Amino acid sequence: MKKIFLLSLLFNFCSVYSKVIQFDFKDPKGVNSILFHLDAPLESISGSGNDILGTVHFDPKKPKIIRGEIILKTKSLHVGNPVLKEHMHGENWLNATKFPEIKLTFDSMSNVKRDGVNINGQINAKMTIRNITLSMPIPVQISFLEGLLEKRNRVPGDLLVVRSKFSVKRDDFEIQKGENLDKVANKIEIILNLAGSAPSS
Repeated sequence: MKKIFLLSLLFNFCSVYSKVIQFDFKDPKGVNSILFHLDAPLESISGSGNDILGTVHFDPKKPKIIRGEIILKTKSLHVGNPVLKEHMHGENWLNATKFPEIKLTFDSMSNVKRDGVNINGQINAKMTIRNITLSMPIPVQISFLEGLLEKRNRVPGDLLVVRSKFSVKRDDFEIQKGENLDKVANKIEIILNLAGSAPSS
């Protein structure tokens, strides 16, 4: 009986002081975007993608157990040159018709350090491009902004801002492997600055 009582107390304690919140990253304002940059010897290419959705489950008291999925619609990737954009979406490159989504999933965070509302760490992530999935550690800064959703979206609730800067190699995802390296760099630098919302029930 004593053991059951202690377990009940522990469960109640965790319920009070631990709360997993689900954040939706489909931004009704259309502000969320993912930036990318390639710097080859002959040409530098920069662009963005803004058709983003996904959910992240986050416990402000236990950030290590963060998990979620961020999805970018491939066809939303944009560069200023229309011919280059057509090639990027085409069959020989990202093949946006056959592979309509680029996904980033993650299930935990390590090396966690708090700095006010910001939590810095490294998520254990999987990146999927052209149906090829690779595991990779990605540095992130998570900002839990309790009660500030109203200032952004005019509805009560919380915000979760995810910031990250990392790189992938197109060779690893069979994107014209070893081709055109003088004009299109192998290394793709990616910048995330995304806000997810959790309206109050």
